Amino acid sequence: MRLLIIEDNPDIVANLYGFLEPKGYLLDSAANGYGGLALAAQGDYDAVVLDVMLPGLNGLELCQKLRGELHKDTPVLMLTARDTLEDKVAGFDSGADDYLVKPFSLVELEVRLKALVRRARGGHAGSAVLSVGELTFDTEQFQVKRAGRTLSLTKTGYTILRVLMREAPKVVSRRQVEHEIWGDEPPDSDALRVHIHALRQVLDKPFPFPMLRTIAKIGYKLVDKEEGKEERQNE
Repeated sequence: MRLLIIEDNPDIVANLYGFLEPKGYLLDSAANGYGGLALAAQGDYDAVVLDVMLPGLNGLELCQKLRGELHKDTPVLMLTARDTLEDKVAGFDSGADDYLVKPFSLVELEVRLKALVRRARGGHAGSAVLSVGELTFDTEQFQVKRAGRTLSLTKTGYTILRVLMREAPKVVSRRQVEHEIWGDEPPDSDALRVHIHALRQVLDKPFPFPMLRTIAKIGYKLVDKEEGKEERQNE
């Protein structure tokens, strides 16, 4: 999951990084409203953690611009030290999806973020089956099927496919895929190319069209149908 944290308290930011990064989250952060708005405009995030009291542009104004000017529907979890009903109403009216009062539990913040992202993706809590077109992946049984045919993958292949299916149809960066596999210590060699090639041999080679596509210099994505005469990737 890729998150944008817009918060001017360095201790809170450090705590969020320390808690979420070891769990595999990819984090970007900004310490003021205008910087956060610029990142939100340029990036593709699963959720935004947004402080209300920010220098330059406060959280309420930022959220309004995010919804009204940028037309972004990214889930927003608003953080604030204010806990009156009026403050909460103002947060929701600005376009926030959830509201957490400081000081807060990091565990609760993660639970709320997961719930927001599930709802945004149309998912259901407790659902273990991912689906993209004719491809399904039961993540509890580690059973992958394409067009009804069971596919046998390596452990790393399952990891790569899970993140690609979870994020589909979005492009997943190489950095995010590497982080899913190796955490903060990816190998020096270009091992990811080898694993992607092996995954393609099982996922695409026996079928009429390739689902796994490489986006040059960016990353990878899954498609659920043939996209014209796009060339097969050579890795």
